Amino acid sequence: MNQNIQREVSDAGIAILTFDRPDSTANIFDERTLDELNDHLDFLEAEKSLQGLIIQSAKSKIFIAGADLNTFGKEMSAARVAMAIERGQKTFDRIARLPYPSVATIHGAALGGGFEVALACDYRLASGDSATKVGLPETKLGILPAWGGLTRLPKLIGLPNALEAVMSGRQYSAEQALKRGMIDSIVPRKQLTAAAVRKIQQVEGKKRAPRTHLSNRPPLSKMIKAQAEKKGMARTHGHYPAPLKALEVAYASLNLPYEQSLENEKNRFIELALTETAQNLIGIFFLQERAKKLKLPKELGPAPAAPRQTVHRGLVIGAGVMGAGIAQWLSSRGIRVILKDIGPAPLGNGMRSIAKLYGEAVKRDLFSEVEARNGFDRILPIYEEVPLREVELVIEAAVEKLELKKQIFADLEPRVRSDVVLASNTSALSIDAIAESLQHPERVVGIHFFNPVHRMQLVEIVRGTKTDATTLNTAIAFVRQIGKLPVLVKDSPGFLVNRILLPYLVEAVRLFAAGYRIENIDRVMVDFGMPMGPLRLMDEVGLDVAEHVAKELESRLKHLGPLNDTLNKMIAKKWLGRKSGKGFYDYQSGREGKTNSELGDLQPAEPEIANEGDLRDRLVLSMINEAARTIEEKVVEVPEDADFAMIVGTGWAPFRGGPLRYSDHLGIATVVSRLNNLRDRVGTYFAPCQLLAEMANRGGSFYPERNPIPSAETEPQFEKGRHESDA
Repeated sequence: MNQNIQREVSDAGIAILTFDRPDSTANIFDERTLDELNDHLDFLEAEKSLQGLIIQSAKSKIFIAGADLNTFGKEMSAARVAMAIERGQKTFDRIARLPYPSVATIHGAALGGGFEVALACDYRLASGDSATKVGLPETKLGILPAWGGLTRLPKLIGLPNALEAVMSGRQYSAEQALKRGMIDSIVPRKQLTAAAVRKIQQVEGKKRAPRTHLSNRPPLSKMIKAQAEKKGMARTHGHYPAPLKALEVAYASLNLPYEQSLENEKNRFIELALTETAQNLIGIFFLQERAKKLKLPKELGPAPAAPRQTVHRGLVIGAGVMGAGIAQWLSSRGIRVILKDIGPAPLGNGMRSIAKLYGEAVKRDLFSEVEARNGFDRILPIYEEVPLREVELVIEAAVEKLELKKQIFADLEPRVRSDVVLASNTSALSIDAIAESLQHPERVVGIHFFNPVHRMQLVEIVRGTKTDATTLNTAIAFVRQIGKLPVLVKDSPGFLVNRILLPYLVEAVRLFAAGYRIENIDRVMVDFGMPMGPLRLMDEVGLDVAEHVAKELESRLKHLGPLNDTLNKMIAKKWLGRKSGKGFYDYQSGREGKTNSELGDLQPAEPEIANEGDLRDRLVLSMINEAARTIEEKVVEVPEDADFAMIVGTGWAPFRGGPLRYSDHLGIATVVSRLNNLRDRVGTYFAPCQLLAEMANRGGSFYPERNPIPSAETEPQFEKGRHESDA
């Protein structure tokens, strides 16, 4: 009995296949769905009276989300992967070879295999709804499109557009897809089926003629390939092989027989899928899905039977960088926001910042001008007292001063409804301390966004000792509502991300003060896979902010080791990083990206010669040790939380799987041995935490051992030798 796909045939002889996976908001291609689709294709090939085929979805936000990734997490082997790829290729090929025209009517996300099945059709119509996105995001998972996508897309839209789509893994709105030729037209959702019928009748049963693109012919295609290859290497630093493999397959498809190109897709997919990089990246995908379904710990008892309603009206206190960013994000998600500060000047600065964020989003095609204007108009800036009885959730984002935050919450508590959650965006202060003088501290929770709010997906939900289950459940639902990914953490110094990041940043400053060159310190970590080096990161955060957090945590984390006065001296010179024009780097016109030439008096006269392996150990192992402590102290419940938060919240080398996954890769005994070596040579603050020492003694690991991966993979230089000089 068919359950995932329904079929009907109209009086005009047009077959309609409707994907509607039972008890799910999404359609995916698993084995059963492919079986059903092939059963329908038996009929579609045999029925001689048919004039056309329409493929559609009954879901409100998903056309077809792609292949079932669980297939690639169980009993991984080359043979198993090959079978899955061949099955999809043959199925979609049957659609492409039907003797009459086929039309995919896309509403919602059509990604990966979901877009590849649309590419197998002759025509693609899409709704202009904001939920409609198309793309081939496989390279972000360390794999590549292999159900015909790399063979069909270059012929449809030309090599430049195809390479940009598959190498970036970008998702395109309907308008963006139309500009690139990925879809044929945009149609209101309710008219999609009728428009598809008209298209089939207009072409009178004839298949679509293949397109020709000048860019697909040599020598232009060769030039395009070379440019894309150079850009891809600059973007990936050689850590992510999938985009470059996808480039090779797409380029080769221009001059290969069709069947050989499909074989090429399959073989390159198998090579990639069996690597540790792909397994780590696919693992991150599952961690993201896990965050979307975050549940309260069992110790808090069952979640409230009736979750809070969707938030429609919010109050944000503080119009600084974070407050303005939060207000902009909430307003862009349809929430009416009261933005409060102490006077017109800070409010004016905040509203200008919000206008700039919306303006940049319009330029990047994330919003239309009308959508941006409507979002901006949903924000009400105020500095006087106004009634707050309509407010449904409060987020405080004032400066990081405990007494100020306590006063704000004391003033708020009696002025808002008794069921309103009181949230703080503090990055380091204790939630318990903020709530201690309130009548109802159970209503207080941390909802910690990361800067810049519009780019960072992670939000830490910080649970104080008195925060109740209802408050936490409301906070989790709210974070999901606004499209962010939550991680639940215990109220502790620095919470999770800043807690793990701080020893790393402090060590980078120590290395600088010891005489290591800025460019060597940062390059080592970019080569490791971080999006930027630690000194550049501090410039982006703001040296004053970094120093404030460091001092706050120094008194609460005794193992952190002594801080030096480097940041104090830089702040005294008004070098605060990018926002002041100077920090470790110079951001003034004409010098963007160059190191600050006036830093010489903060370093010894003779620079240290950088030992790449030693630098890397001191920086990376600082994070691994602290991440292990967060498990030891139950800041989070499981290693997945620490790894997920570091990847999503800081960009921690995703292909390495997170600091704790990476420590398993190195071997816990190796990590402990290297930490002990650093403790003896550099300082006692490198002593491995108790959990790591115990795990090394019993041969433990943070994760269960994966199935053996039958594919040789070159070890990164970090694991091979720590004493190769990069001087």
